[in-house]
Amino acid sequence: MKFSAYQLAQLLNGEIVGDGSVEVSGVAKIEEGKPGCLSFLANLQYEKYIYQTQSSIVLVNKDFEPSKPIKATLIKVDNAYKSFAHLLEICSKELDKHPVGIEYPSFISSNVKVGRNVYIGAFSYISNNVVIGHNTKIYPNVFIGENVTIGDNTIIYSGVRIYKNCIVGNHCIIHSNTVIGSDGFGFASADHSNKKIPQIGNVVIEDFVEIGANCSIDRATMGSTIIRQQVKLDNLIQVAHNVEIGENTVIASQTGISGSTKIGKNCMIGGQVGIAGHLTIADEVKIAAQSGIGSSITKKGEIIQGSPAFNIKKYQKSYVHFKHLPEIINQLESLAKEVEELKKLTNK
Repeated sequence: MKFSAYQLAQLLNGEIVGDGSVEVSGVAKIEEGKPGCLSFLANLQYEKYIYQTQSSIVLVNKDFEPSKPIKATLIKVDNAYKSFAHLLEICSKELDKHPVGIEYPSFISSNVKVGRNVYIGAFSYISNNVVIGHNTKIYPNVFIGENVTIGDNTIIYSGVRIYKNCIVGNHCIIHSNTVIGSDGFGFASADHSNKKIPQIGNVVIEDFVEIGANCSIDRATMGSTIIRQQVKLDNLIQVAHNVEIGENTVIASQTGISGSTKIGKNCMIGGQVGIAGHLTIADEVKIAAQSGIGSSITKKGEIIQGSPAFNIKKYQKSYVHFKHLPEIINQLESLAKEVEELKKLTNK
């Protein structure tokens, strides 16, 4: 696709500084720009690159004032980062057009309800009583268990497994090799044996949820494991039985959430975070990467770090001392020796 600066300015309600007829057909980071590419400058730490970039057009914030001449045509917008993201979304829709129709060989049970403009890829297995909404795309090698409901405009990529009775909402994206509805980790220990506790619940995924590749979301022991609307999960995340993740929460890769924990709305959880079971995390909490959460966080908007985690400002102050712990110990040992020497002199 090609866009002129004039077309982009109209689309973004922006102001052109430079040649309005120049065209772009690709995008690039500002430091890696080439002729025919569109870049953006939102963070002034990267300002130096705008004076040397080869990109033909650069999106900038309206208050940006260059200190040197710039070769590129500028388009001034209210928010350069958001405008660039909007353009990427438009390009993505044009470039990533999904197929329609049913490919064979695939198995679709006779009582499946299939909406309009659905795609079901080859070697997929759709079990009894499944409902598939309009415009939903199911790529090859997907397994959908009995009584599963999938909403409209949802994309399920190759290798996904959705176990029986689970519900997936509208406008969701589930990436390859994720498993939804596998058994929760429930065992009763007695007489040196672990007796499996049947997991008879399901998983409910609400609208506009995106789940990365190779995630595992366990079914509830009873009731539902719930992923609320607008939640975004990165790759390689484990969500245990009966967990509830509040709307608009985002979680980075390799995080594990133990059973029956409830996470609030608008939280941000970094990578490799471990969260113990039966906890409550308040709304708008931020958890730094590699933190260990062993107790509930009840204060809205708390920012924490560490393992076990505590307030991030206190953690950072403590870390300053921790870094110097060997020197501090050497000083203490030296002082202890001096005290012993003084005691000997005093006793004389």
